[in-house]
Amino acid sequence: MHASAAIPVIAIDGPSASGKGTVAALAARALGFHYLDSGAIYRVTAFAARRAGVSLEDPQALAGLARGLDLRFDGGEVYLDGQPVGDAIRTEEAGRDASRIAAMPPVREALLERQRAFRQAPGLVTDGRDMGSVVFPDAALKIFLTATCEERANRRYKQLIEKGFDANLAALFQDLSERDARDAARAAAPLRQTADAHLLETSDLTIGQAVEQVLVWFREASAH
Repeated sequence: MHASAAIPVIAIDGPSASGKGTVAALAARALGFHYLDSGAIYRVTAFAARRAGVSLEDPQALAGLARGLDLRFDGGEVYLDGQPVGDAIRTEEAGRDASRIAAMPPVREALLERQRAFRQAPGLVTDGRDMGSVVFPDAALKIFLTATCEERANRRYKQLIEKGFDANLAALFQDLSERDARDAARAAAPLRQTADAHLLETSDLTIGQAVEQVLVWFREASAH
């Protein structure tokens, strides 16, 4: 623990479709750090459960599945059992499944150490819902990245259309609103801005501006 504690972590938390994943990945690239998309871990767990016929209502069975996943991140792709599953876990259904199982304490506990294992030199940038509050409470920099629900629905809509998926803006807005409420209300590691996290509101920012703000804050944190 002492050795890994010296490795800096930038923890970026926030609601669905806020852009935190894109910002985190670009910040990691700029710094030469490792990157962890924690949401993908929950999406892969839910995807693997459906594929294996494991009920999404059975926390203990899901936790057992989560502990045994053959999971690898490489070059922006996610591999399960050696096969790329990036597109399969990016659907709206996969997102809803991930949000459901993420509310289950046994699943979160099973995935906690897997997430902490991504903390490797020279540093880590990670995004999720509880990266700064639970997974890496000693992170060098904590950021709560958000945008209005309307802006997030618009971003998700454009993203899905560009990938060739069908999308309905009103349905996306409702789904994000419900997911926000579920993530904030859950008993296990609810979505919240910690007292020591910087608020980054991105509704009126470009991706580049958001990334630059993260880098500025990290330089300031590193100087102390």
